[in-house]
Amino acid sequence: MTLDTIRSDFAFLDETYRTHRYKVRGCASQVWLATETERRADGAAMLRFQGDSDAHIVRGLIAILFAIYSGKTADDVLGTDAQAIFAELGLKEHVTPQRSNGFAAMVERIRSDARAMAAPRPEPVRHAASRSLELQRS
Repeated sequence: MTLDTIRSDFAFLDETYRTHRYKVRGCASQVWLATETERRADGAAMLRFQGDSDAHIVRGLIAILFAIYSGKTADDVLGTDAQAIFAELGLKEHVTPQRSNGFAAMVERIRSDARAMAAPRPEPVRHAASRSLELQRS
């Protein structure tokens, strides 16, 4: 991630995105996150995020989240533990409990968007014996 990337992530979020729809619940500061999908060359959908906050420290937290999640597929986002990465970087002990709760709310919002965009899971295979038992119970 470069400084230009960080600038574009924040610059993109104009007044159109500073609405109730994009606001993250659970943050003491005002935080807005927008999620988009883009197709990679191999055809897989990757997620891209833009966001902003009225608090500069939270803007830094948003930049960390974008570095962790942006450009990944929905399944990759769901398989990545941002809280563990945040702790691994030694940042958890440097933010207040209120900021930690806000960070968790932002992570959950991103994961929620990823769940909504994730590839549909195939139905489990039902074996003939299972179907036979179901018919007997009816």
